[in-house]
Amino acid sequence: MTLNGIQTRPESRDPTQALLNLLRTLVVELHPKRRLAERVELDASLERDLAIDSLARVELLFRIEQLFQVTLPEQLFMSSETPRGLLRLINSAAPATGRTPPVAPRPVTQKETTDLPHSAQTLTEVLLWHAERHRERGYIHFYQEKDSEEKEISYGRLLSESLLIASGLRQRQLLPGQAVAIMLPTCSDYFFAFFGVLLAGGIPVPIYPPTRMSQIERHLTRHLSILDNAQAALLITVAEAKPLSHLIRPRLERLRQIVTPQELRENASGAKGAARTQPQDIAFLQYTSGSTGNPKGVVLTHANLLANIRAMGAAIRVAPSDVFVSWLPLYHDMGLIGACLGALYYALPLVLMSPLTFLARPQHWLWAIHHHRGTLSAAPNFAYELCLLKVREESIQGLDLSSWRMAFNGAEPVSARTITAFQQRFEPYGFRRETMAPVYGLAESSVGLAFPPLGRAPIIQHIRRDDLEQSGRALPADEGDRTALELVSCGQPLPGHQIRIVDALGRELPEQREGRLQFRGPSTTSGYFRNPEQTRTLFDGEWLESGDLAFLSQGEVFLTSRIKDLIIRAGRNIYPYEVEQAVGDLEGVRKGCVAVFGSADPGSQTERLVILAETRRKEIQEREALQQQITQLTTDILGTPPDEVVLANPHTVLKTSSGKIRRAACKRFYEEGAVDAKSKPPWLQLTQLAINTLIPRLRRGWRLFLDTLFSAYLWLVFLLLAVPSWFLVVLLPRPAWRWVLMNRAIGLLLRLSGTPLAVHGLEHLPADRPYLLVANHSSYLDGIILIKTLPTRLRYVAKAELFSSFISRLFLSRIGAEFVERFDVQKGIADTQRLKERACSGDPMLFFPEGTFRRMPGLLPFRMGAFITAAQADIPVVPVTLRGTRSILRAGSWFPHRGALQLFIGQPVAPEGDDWEAAIRLRDRCREEMLRRCGEPDLGDDQC
Repeated sequence: MTLNGIQTRPESRDPTQALLNLLRTLVVELHPKRRLAERVELDASLERDLAIDSLARVELLFRIEQLFQVTLPEQLFMSSETPRGLLRLINSAAPATGRTPPVAPRPVTQKETTDLPHSAQTLTEVLLWHAERHRERGYIHFYQEKDSEEKEISYGRLLSESLLIASGLRQRQLLPGQAVAIMLPTCSDYFFAFFGVLLAGGIPVPIYPPTRMSQIERHLTRHLSILDNAQAALLITVAEAKPLSHLIRPRLERLRQIVTPQELRENASGAKGAARTQPQDIAFLQYTSGSTGNPKGVVLTHANLLANIRAMGAAIRVAPSDVFVSWLPLYHDMGLIGACLGALYYALPLVLMSPLTFLARPQHWLWAIHHHRGTLSAAPNFAYELCLLKVREESIQGLDLSSWRMAFNGAEPVSARTITAFQQRFEPYGFRRETMAPVYGLAESSVGLAFPPLGRAPIIQHIRRDDLEQSGRALPADEGDRTALELVSCGQPLPGHQIRIVDALGRELPEQREGRLQFRGPSTTSGYFRNPEQTRTLFDGEWLESGDLAFLSQGEVFLTSRIKDLIIRAGRNIYPYEVEQAVGDLEGVRKGCVAVFGSADPGSQTERLVILAETRRKEIQEREALQQQITQLTTDILGTPPDEVVLANPHTVLKTSSGKIRRAACKRFYEEGAVDAKSKPPWLQLTQLAINTLIPRLRRGWRLFLDTLFSAYLWLVFLLLAVPSWFLVVLLPRPAWRWVLMNRAIGLLLRLSGTPLAVHGLEHLPADRPYLLVANHSSYLDGIILIKTLPTRLRYVAKAELFSSFISRLFLSRIGAEFVERFDVQKGIADTQRLKERACSGDPMLFFPEGTFRRMPGLLPFRMGAFITAAQADIPVVPVTLRGTRSILRAGSWFPHRGALQLFIGQPVAPEGDDWEAAIRLRDRCREEMLRRCGEPDLGDDQC
């Protein structure tokens, strides 16, 4: 049996399952690109969780009554908030007469019915949820380098072993909310320890393990400041670290014990239940800085992590068939959150190998994807470059990468050369161009912040170098320009998250303008643990500073450089301060005269670690010995040697007036080859560099001044035109006179502001029949631009909230606007009937089907009112697309920018029926046309 052309299932005659199946079908129709079907549960919110608006609710009522052969009281139905409330109504409803027996809609696909812990609010709830439902299912498959055997951890084993660790921690008097540091390599004990701490109510603090056991004493010493800042009560580590407890504990007041996972299991007194945790409790601390100086532990709550995992899953449309392959370190947010916790939440098999295995034999990563038919894997840019450099053809004969659908490239700057070369090199092995996915994220946003759309090859823009460096404008370079910058798009903000680009005064910039990247969203941290100074620098109101420079283009993020002094070397974050302090203490080095910075290596596509140190030593042998000392010391501190140690004469390292190291200036000094310029005295070198630095600052200041002056001028012109125009529109007796007045005033405003407006497709407007217009909504400018460009009077369909304001009500009423209710269901239905009658006679009506607009670029989900009206009235819809208004005046900002405007009028789209399905098709065809023209991403699957 079918319902609306959908085959039903016999087993869906159970009322609960039938209702949930019906809801799944409806939300898939409404939002085909969203994974809302997975959220369909008895206690899900119809509006908030399932995005069912008032008109969709009418369709839902029709389907429920047809399916269950009942008549529901409209008032109670419309006031029901959850499927459980609907089910109660259905069970108590009177049967309908003269109807066919109830039937169920078609069975949903496996993807739609996959059960996931959508109601879980903490990581422990996620683990308990999976262990209860599929205890024996394999979660982690360890890749062993020696004999290629694999060890598996099931959900049940993960829970039972973690409970033993939790019990052992309680035996050692771990209190809820206390931190426990975990310094373990990639192994099963790492996961047991991590979740054991959570189950005991503690806060895990991942810190990276030593690469060699012989270095463990120095390694632990380097982590003293992190352990102190986190106030760790215990340290779970390898057995080799146990003998060092007598050296560590006296220096850490709160550290009570150093223990191994085995000791915790042995002392467990029976597996007890999980501690009660709340969504806003700290899930773990992610330290992003070095081990000395001022450690920055990013506070990440359970709510932060689950929001990020769910947003990333929605962006890449995680499927039950996905397999995640990872070698990323577990102390790194990309490896722990993106790979391990993401795979846990979505119940994906996780094939895990040691980072050392990858570094030694990068082809193992590719072969793991081949053998396990991996679909998802992530790595920093250097890993893809490493595959290009180190993987030999004879080692990958027979390799098949065709299963790989998302190769995330993040955690460090993405190289256009690397991704292009990787695509070309491995295309014969089944790697598709669209598989490469440059992404952007940072620990302060849990891990992910921007992802590219699915099924699209990376976008690379060639930008004029001089224009970007001098004016901050990202302008396309001429073909053949060898100095052009190749910049890679990192995609669009994740669902529910926002990104903006601001200038030095914190004002939001239009597209193609470089500035500071700021972000916000449910994944963002509340700050750094016990570090109020760094936390204050992180926030700009409700926005967080990324420390990166970037620009937006068609809603996509393009990173240009970093503001902060962070060095990213082979995917690892290095902060200069600790090395500078240590090197400055060496005999022969001038204290406080050391600069550590990163310099791009065109060969490896990663950053070289450069140490610039002043010394008075002149003898060659003495200088060579000092360089060797610096190299050894840096290796002890960072676990990696510097790429270059430069010894310079006194007064070479540049400082601010307050004595702070000017690392960026030193880097520029070094890259220009001026460090060894002995012929010029220091004062002359400093003067030249100061002049070179001052010129860009003067340019930026002048640009800010001109932008501010233009904004003030534009508002003055607008007020001088808008105030008299409002009064004349209210007073003029004839509608035609009012429209002529508005058209002339808006034209004058565009001319005086120097804003070009190009109109395309006026010939598409029907001249012999009624029609509706639908337009995208990006800015407060949209309405006035449409008045100027469309050659006929319009009836704006405006939200009822505008009727409550005297100024807007009087003005809109005088130009014939129709006010509609968006939230009251019964009034909304009446408004739809009224609009249908008006649509068939009189002036054409204009709808903004998005209902509102936001500061972020992107076409929002469409409401159904315009399309239901057109389908029922049997009149065509003309899609109108505005482009450029958002860049000129963005929501939430009163600072207009210069820009150009375009308006595209599409071909009329005729309805193919008068029912719900016809309205859906009408909506989709209009939306497709507007997406093609607007130059912004599709946010139809982002209701946030």
